[in-house]
Amino acid sequence: MKSMGMDRPPTGHDVELAALAAAGDRRAYGELVRRHGSAVRGLLRRLGADSATADDLAQDAFITGFEQVAEFRGEGAFGAWIKKIAARLYLKKVKREARLIFSDTVEPVEEITVRDASGDGAAASRIDLDEALKTLSRGERLCVSLCYGADWSHAEAAEALNIPIGTVKSHVKRGLDKLRAKLARPEEGTRREAHG
Repeated sequence: MKSMGMDRPPTGHDVELAALAAAGDRRAYGELVRRHGSAVRGLLRRLGADSATADDLAQDAFITGFEQVAEFRGEGAFGAWIKKIAARLYLKKVKREARLIFSDTVEPVEEITVRDASGDGAAASRIDLDEALKTLSRGERLCVSLCYGADWSHAEAAEALNIPIGTVKSHVKRGLDKLRAKLARPEEGTRREAHG
């Protein structure tokens, strides 16, 4: 007879679940996938993958993670570990397709849409970060997403992208400056002018 507790998903800290997964507990790893799947897909979309590609690469990352889970020591967050795997898979795919372009040109994208949270036009609007990231050049988007989304160091990003560390730092700085300008509330500039 089956125990009632056998049907419940495993609970616990990510490190405990990873240890169980390393011992062969697929349900424990399934819980890790459930916890971190959307964050991994989000990172891949921010790096530039379309939704279908992000889903495929996230699945590949979790399969690779399952195969290598015994290597996860819990010294950092499981989420960061699996995001590094996903980012490396994305970069391999981009390099394989020879689409890695580090130029200062911005790829054509649709205009950023401003969404009104209240629906009546009176409330403050917010710009979606994913849409703002699309306005960056590919190099800026990759460097910002790797350094801030995947928590890579500038050196790790430079090594993975096979570019000088100074280029990574430049892309990150320009990208962050553009994002700050794009995501700044329009009324802030108006208030400053009124008080100035």
